[in-house]
Amino acid sequence: MNVTLAVKQYISKMIESSGPGMKVLLMDKETTSIVSVVYTQSEILQKEVYLFERIDSQNRDNMKHLKAICFLRPTKENVEHLIQELRRPKYSVYFIYFSNVISKSEIKVLAEADEQEVVAEVQEFYGDFIAVNPHLFSLNLQGVSRGRSWEPSVLPRVTQGLTSVLLALKKCPMIRYQLSSDMSKRLAESVKQIITKEYELFDFRKTEVPPLLLILDRSDDAITPLLNQWTYQAMVHELLGLNNNRIDLSRVPGISKDLREVVLSAENDEFYANNLYLNFGEIGTNIKNLMEDFQKKKPKDQQKLESISDMKAFVDNYPQFKKMSGTVSKHVTVVGELSRLVSERQLMEVSEVEQELACQSDHSNAQQSLRRLLQNPRLSEIDAVRLVMLYALRYEKHSSSILPSLMEELNRKGVSERHRKMVQAMVEYGGKRVRGSDLIAPTDAVAITKQFFKGLKGVENVYTQHQPLLHDTLDQLIKGRLKDSQFPYLGPSSLRDRPQDIIVFIIGGATYEEALTVYNLNRTMPGVRIILGGTAIHNTKSFLEEVTLAVGSGGDRTQGRGRQQSRR
Repeated sequence: MNVTLAVKQYISKMIESSGPGMKVLLMDKETTSIVSVVYTQSEILQKEVYLFERIDSQNRDNMKHLKAICFLRPTKENVEHLIQELRRPKYSVYFIYFSNVISKSEIKVLAEADEQEVVAEVQEFYGDFIAVNPHLFSLNLQGVSRGRSWEPSVLPRVTQGLTSVLLALKKCPMIRYQLSSDMSKRLAESVKQIITKEYELFDFRKTEVPPLLLILDRSDDAITPLLNQWTYQAMVHELLGLNNNRIDLSRVPGISKDLREVVLSAENDEFYANNLYLNFGEIGTNIKNLMEDFQKKKPKDQQKLESISDMKAFVDNYPQFKKMSGTVSKHVTVVGELSRLVSERQLMEVSEVEQELACQSDHSNAQQSLRRLLQNPRLSEIDAVRLVMLYALRYEKHSSSILPSLMEELNRKGVSERHRKMVQAMVEYGGKRVRGSDLIAPTDAVAITKQFFKGLKGVENVYTQHQPLLHDTLDQLIKGRLKDSQFPYLGPSSLRDRPQDIIVFIIGGATYEEALTVYNLNRTMPGVRIILGGTAIHNTKSFLEEVTLAVGSGGDRTQGRGRQQSRR
C-alpha cells in the first residue's frame, strides 16, 4: 500500500503506452498538481515528454510531430475542452487517460468529435488524488462543510477522490464511519454506492482479511491542527506552508533569486527523505554533517586539472557535485528560516504552554502559564489566538473558566476582531457538544490508568507530549476494541479478524502530526499497513480558514464554499 508508487506507475504506463517519439503531456489544473508531486520535470523529460501544456490554454501551437498524452479529470469542462481539441487537433495522435470513471455517454460524445480519427486510446487510470507521502494523500479541498453538513458540490468530488484511492490500491473495503458525524455517514454511503454501481472495477482478488476504510471527522479532534510542530516536514508546513511539495521563500530576508521557491520531495531528495520525521534538534546536527560532507567533496581551488583524466574525473563528478550543492543550500536556507521564526516568535515557550493545555489537566497551572505568555509583547497574533482556542476547547465546561477575561486580554493586545471571533467559531466547530469521542478526559478505566502511568514515567520531550486522537482510534481498531456503537460498520457484515490493510480518511483535513503517527504505527505494528488521507493537509492557518468557512466567522453557520485549497 503505497499511494506515491500507485500514481507513479499510472504515469509511467501512460507514457510507455504511447510508444517511442516526442510527446506532449496535456493536463488540467488538478492533474498538473497530481503529476508534479510524484515526478520532477527532468524525470519526465527522460521519458521523451518535451512539453507540458494545460488543456484550457488558448494559445497552444500546432505541433503535428508530437504525440499527445492527455491526463484529465473526468469533468464536464474537460470533456468540452477535449471535444474542441479533437475537432481541430494540434498533435498527431491522442492517448486519453481520465483520472476517474467516465460515463459511456461522454465517451460517445468524444468519439463523435474525433472525425479525423486521431484518438489512439481512451482509458481510466485512477490517480485522482495528491500522493503527498507513500502513506499520505490529500484532495486539496478547503471549505468542505456548511455547519455540520456537506457543501453540496464537494461530496461528489470527495467520493471520487476516495474511490480512486481504493481503485489505485486495488482494495474493495468494508467501511466503518464515525457515528457522531452525519458527514462521515453520508460519505460512507456515497462511496458504497460507487462500489456497488461499478462492481466490476472493484472485483479484486479476495484477501483472507478484507481491507477496511475508516471515515472520521476533523471536528472530533480540533486540538491537533492547532499545535506547533517540531518534526521537519510538519514544521515546514506549519511555519512556511508546503503546497504540493513547494515552499514559497520569497519573503525570507535576503533570499537569493534561485531559492525563492524550493521543492521538498522525499522521492528525489535523499536528505529530506531521511529527515522527514526527525525533530528540529536532530535536523540541525544532520545539516551540519551534510555541510561537512559537502566541504570534503567540494573541488578545491588549488586542485590542478593537469591531465585529461583529471578533467574527465571533474566533469564526471560535477553533476553530482552540482546536485549536492543545490541540496545543501536549499536545506540550510529552509532550516535557517525555521530557526529564525522559532526565535522571533518565541515558539519554544509557546509550544510548551500549548502542550500543557493539550495534555495536562491542571487548570490553575494552565491559566497562570497562559496569562503570563499573553502578556509577552513578542507573542504574535496567531499564536495568542491559538493558545486561547486551545484553552477554550480544553476547559470549555470548567467551573472556573477564565475564557471571558482571556478574550478581553486578546482585545487589549490589539488582536483583530476577525481572529477573536474565531475562538467562539472553534468551540462551535470542535467543542464538547459536537464531539463523539472523549478527546479531553478519558472515561474508561484503561485509558485513565494509561494516562496515570504516562504521567509517572515523565515525558522524553516537553514539546512532543501530545498524541493525536487518531493514535488511540487506530490502536483500538488494530486491537479489535474500537466500539461498534461509536464507529459502526456500513451494512450487515463486520470484521472478525485483526485488520491488516487500513485506509483512514479525515473529512475536514488531516495533519502531518497524524501522518507521523501513521508512519510510526506502520513501522512498529508488523502485518498492519495504514494509509491516511484527508480533504486537505492542514497547518494552523488553513485549519482556521476551514473552521471559518464551516461555521461562519461569527459563530453563525453560514455557507462555506467548497474550493481548491491554495495553501500559503
